[in-house]
Parts: sequence; C-alpha cells; structure tokens
Amino acid sequence: MPELKRLHAGHAPAVLAFELANRAYFAASVSDRGDDFFDQFADRFNALLAEQEAGICAFHVLVAEDGSVLGRFNLVDIEDHTAELGYRVAQHVAGHGVATATVRELCRLAGARHGLRTLRAATTHQNVASQHVLAKAGFVPVGPADPAHLGGKPGTWYQCDLVLQPYGAIVPGAG
Repeated sequence: MPELKRLHAGHAPAVLAFELANRAYFAASVSDRGDDFFDQFADRFNALLAEQEAGICAFHVLVAEDGSVLGRFNLVDIEDHTAELGYRVAQHVAGHGVATATVRELCRLAGARHGLRTLRAATTHQNVASQHVLAKAGFVPVGPADPAHLGGKPGTWYQCDLVLQPYGAIVPGAG
C-alpha cells in the first residue's frame, strides 16, 4: 500500500525518476520544469531539503511498496498557520483517486504536524482533474489566480479551512 512520507535525501533518485518518467504528462497540464531543472536536480533537491529544515515548506512523496514515487505533495510558504498546497501524481495512477486520498491525508497532517489552519491551491481553468481533486478534498474556489503564478495561464485559487475536531483530528472543510 502506498505511503505518504516526508521528503528526505534518500528519496532523490526516485523523485528524479518520477519527474523524468512523467515529464510529458505533467507538461500537458502545467508548465514544463525545463531542462535546467533536470540538469541541476541535485542542487535543487538539496535546496528543497534546506527549506524544509528551515520550516518554510514541508515536502512529501507518496511512495509505492517498491520504493518508486507515485506523487509529490507539498506545503509551501508556511506562514501564519497558512500554506500553499502543490501536488502531482504519476500518469499511471491518475484518475484512480490517489491524488484525492493523498490530498485529504495531507490536509490532516497539515494541521496535526504543522499547526496549519488554512491551505490554498491554485489551478488553471483547463486542469479539470485538479479542480475535481481539490473539490473532493474540501477546497472551495475563492477567486482568480494571477496567470503569472500558473505559467501564464488563467486559473482559480481554492482554499480549505482546516478545523480542529474532538480528539485532535483535523478534518478538511468541516464545520
């Protein structure tokens, strides 16, 4: 069964393999990371780990039983109990509820581990799959996203208010 794990240095080869294997798939719905991303992967990966160590971001990977990465799920710009959610899943698991289930799990972790109360996510108007994932995970549209934030494409910001429930459980959109 896949497991959501906090990113660590040992994940670097599997993350690179995931990004390379799904590059064309991702580029169909979000801006391509570009050749520099792959050429400088080790430096960029180490920079992510430093940001995580500083508490600015929290990066996660969904790891299959064989150790391969099925998805990346990130909380970035953590500040004032708020963070931005970003995620991507491998093409071969897309459309099977993997993203929705993992976003829900990350919403619970965001409150429990990081004390977050609000998550925001932006997606382009044409990325219907991402819109469905966000809606199913308790996010609601809150306004237009700057195209500069979405690779020059128009889009929408979504928000999920995380509400503390009895016994310390965090439930997305409850209340």
